[in-house]
Amino acid sequence: MLIITCPWCGARDESEFICGGPEKPPRPENASDLSDGDWIDYLIVSPNPTGWLAEKWWHANGCGRWFTLERHTVTHEVRPFSGDDVSGEAVSGEGKHASHP
Repeated sequence: MLIITCPWCGARDESEFICGGPEKPPRPENASDLSDGDWIDYLIVSPNPTGWLAEKWWHANGCGRWFTLERHTVTHEVRPFSGDDVSGEAVSGEGKHASHP
């Protein structure tokens, strides 16, 4: 079981969180200029590195905020995100029915 540190609530058990998947780059400004393959890659293909990966996490059973952390894909060690985190919004709704920002 992972212990995840919420930036607002502190260290909590993994069962309080839902992983939203890898952090994605911003949506391309001129998406219509992309080839079909590049657009599908942006929408569907997730990074799968060996090592550190930035992921979005939702503190579903806590403050309800989304944040980014880094998780090592081999050891599952977690650490605070080293880049700019643009999230932190509380999400209305309950459980898995709330949407990802």
